[in-house]
Amino acid sequence: MFKETFQRYLTMIEQTLAQLPWDEDSLNESMYYSLIGGGKRIRPVLALASAEAVGGNPETVLQAALAIELIHTYSLIHDDLPAMDNDDYRRGRLSNHKVFGEAQAILAGDALLTYAFEILANLELGQPERELRVIREVALAAGKDGMVGGQVADIAGEGKALSLNEIEEIHKAKTGAILTVSARLGGILAGGTEEQIEALTDYAQALGLAFQIKDDILDIVGDSETLGKPAGSDIRQGKSTYVSLLGLEGAGHQLHAQILKAQAAIKPLGERASFLNELAFYIEERKH
Repeated sequence: MFKETFQRYLTMIEQTLAQLPWDEDSLNESMYYSLIGGGKRIRPVLALASAEAVGGNPETVLQAALAIELIHTYSLIHDDLPAMDNDDYRRGRLSNHKVFGEAQAILAGDALLTYAFEILANLELGQPERELRVIREVALAAGKDGMVGGQVADIAGEGKALSLNEIEEIHKAKTGAILTVSARLGGILAGGTEEQIEALTDYAQALGLAFQIKDDILDIVGDSETLGKPAGSDIRQGKSTYVSLLGLEGAGHQLHAQILKAQAAIKPLGERASFLNELAFYIEERKH
């Protein structure tokens, strides 16, 4: 059932992404290139699954889920820039700036971010309080106290020996903030109770750390072809990671602990959260 449900969500996401209007100019081409360039779509899938986990209809959160994917894609474009991680490949293809130039890549990222909030502002679900709450929460998750703040801390930590707590704080923001708000918006827009939304929050926060730990492991044991981007980039940039601090075995134990924590958080949601339970295993076992 997990694979079938995952594919159902992916089909909904890809079909709706393809229906977004795009002008025929270089900026739109650059935006579209990265947005439709593959990827696991974990964040929008998490939003749709969270809606169903609280007894809602995933169709009601689809547009908001797409907005999250636009924000995620913008962050990847900017991450790959020479001033950031300086990666030439993303998702098995040349990075945006290698195809369209640095200036266009920066502007494509800016445009995707603002387009995301245009979509969020046009939800029109007849629930203005929920819709406004989601806009605010997404802005917080994407901004200085969320993803962007985490990226700043990550860059500042290059070449330094960070503690486990410092690494976790960076990735709660850089990776975890957008994953967490994906789950929360699914619960909020689907009419979940505050208790259900908090269960989704605890789940997604643990999942976000697990996702990052797995990334750190794959950066060491994965190969560039499977990853779709250069392996070993963390070492080249002098970053402290879960692996550099705990070793591969220790990072693996920490990964599994976060998976168990995520699964425990959604037990109160019962059978409707079975997909989320399996999604945690998927994150632990993924190869890219």
